[in-house]
Amino acid sequence: MQKPVSPDTTYTDLPFDVFARACPSRETLEHVTGRWGSLTVGALREGPCRFNELRRRVDGVSEKMLSQTLHALERDGIVTRDAQPTNPPRVDYELTPLGREVADRLLSLIHFLEGSMPQVLSSRQSYDGSRGGL
Repeated sequence: MQKPVSPDTTYTDLPFDVFARACPSRETLEHVTGRWGSLTVGALREGPCRFNELRRRVDGVSEKMLSQTLHALERDGIVTRDAQPTNPPRVDYELTPLGREVADRLLSLIHFLEGSMPQVLSSRQSYDGSRGGL
């Protein structure tokens, strides 16, 4: 169980355990591995994007969900937001060094899953067939 953090304790002094309910790493894991977080991080690995570019790249995400996702990832230090004082305002999102490392690991999993889809689809078909379909 995670102990309460005293004001003079630095987070680097804490033993992190994502399986512990109170561990702050669990929240970051959720931000990064949730549907919109993982797709956003993966899309940003290609380079900086403006909000609407990112929204088009992450097909199906609503403006509200993308905004919430970007705020959470920025708070976690995975994404940076660069607002340019132009008219109209220009805002670019980019991965931090930590974010690039996270993206590389996520994309490895994503590519593995994409390559495994024939096996996954076959398994789903067998499963559904044995249970009368879903």
